[in-house]
This record gives sequence, structure tokens and C-alpha cells, in this order.
Amino acid sequence: MLNAVGQPSSVLVLGATSEIATATVARLAAAGSLRRVVLAGRPGPSRAAVVEHVAALAGPDSVEAVDFDARDIEATADVLGPVFDAGDIDVVILAFGVLPADALPEDPAAAAEVVTTNFTGAVAALTVVGQRCRRQGHGTIVVLSSVAAERPRRSNVLYGATKAGLDAFATGLADTLRGSGVSVLVVRPGFVRTRMTAGLDPAPLAVGPDDVAAAVVAHLRGPSRTIWVPGAMRPVMSVLRHLPGAVFRRLPI
Repeated sequence: MLNAVGQPSSVLVLGATSEIATATVARLAAAGSLRRVVLAGRPGPSRAAVVEHVAALAGPDSVEAVDFDARDIEATADVLGPVFDAGDIDVVILAFGVLPADALPEDPAAAAEVVTTNFTGAVAALTVVGQRCRRQGHGTIVVLSSVAAERPRRSNVLYGATKAGLDAFATGLADTLRGSGVSVLVVRPGFVRTRMTAGLDPAPLAVGPDDVAAAVVAHLRGPSRTIWVPGAMRPVMSVLRHLPGAVFRRLPI
């Protein structure tokens, strides 16, 4: 449950190695309120490093790792259910996703795997999380979407399409959970300098993981249910979204 000053005491990260999620947990840990951090992701050196890092911030007895693979849809409920059975979760951060090397892979199986991870797996996880948060009567579900969800471009057609689906589902989930004590915060960052974007030329208004984390923490209990990082991306994407197709297709994006 939230502590006496309204700070979350428990966090579940879906996508344990996400740099944005790690930065968000670090900010919450700095407030001194975290008593339980569950890092769900595929086992390996990267997850182990994050567990060690978070343990140094929140305390070694506060962190637990859970084996979770978003592509294993049938196992989603069996993996995430026990996390809630062990105690209420105040904040859930859905942070997993992949950015394909090619805007649209030639191999249909490769394209489908991106969809499975970014959209199908996310929907399965959010369905379980939404049900469990509703049952406990409180919680904030943070969904890391993208400005790419606004209008997929030819340079990110597959990634943008999956984020568009995730964004739409998360927004609808927020309406479904209204009145239950559970809220959904949809986060739409622009270009974020992370391992996933390493080697790509930073787009205008690029930010770092901590910039996104700061916005998330600032809006956990605020009235905004959709936020843009940086905020200037909102009018930019509004213009792009409303451009006629003939004009949009001529843009070098």
C-alpha cells in the first residue's frame, strides 16, 4: 500500500532490464519509501546486473527477480499471479519491447515476433495486471508507449504499429478501470537515448531515460493520464498526425 505520505512502497517492473524503468525505480527508491521491487524479465547477466543495482538503491531484502518472457503468453497469468498473491503492488511499469533492425522485416515470422512481444504479450500482461489491481482496489499501471504510436512512419512502420495498438489498448484499459481505484498512465516518449537506440542518429528533442523517469514519477498521482516526454513532442506529433497523406509521405521520416 502507499505509505503515510502517499509514496508507493511496492513496484513491479515488466521488462526488468529497461533503462527507463530502472531510472524510475531509482527515483522512487531515493524517496525512501520502497519496500518491495519485483523485476520481471528473462534471466541472464543483464537482469542480474539490474537486480544488483536496484538492491544497492532499495536494499537487498527489497528486490526479487521473476522469470518472465512476454512471448510466452500462456504462462503470463501463472508468472504474474503469484507476484500479487505475495502482496499488493502499488505501481506496475510495463517497459518491455523490441525495436526491429529493419522497419519492416522481410521474414514474416520475424515481423510477427515483434508484434507478439510489443503488442500481444503486452495485452496479455496488462489483462492480468488490470484484473489483479482491480481486485486489490488500488494501483497505478504505467505503460511505456511512444510518440510513434501517433502515426507510424515508413522508417518505423512495424514498431509504430505495435505501439499504436498498445497505446490504444492502454487508453481503453484506463476507461475500463475507472472507478476501481486503479489508474493507467500512458507515457509517450520521443527518441530516448538507450541501448535499444544505440547506433541511431538522435532525433530532435531526444531525451535520456532519467528524463522519462522524472516525468513518470511527477505524474504518478497527478490528473494527467497521458504524458509526452518531452512535452514539446505533443504539438509536434499533433501536426504530423493531421498532415494529409500526400504531404506526410514526402517527409524524410
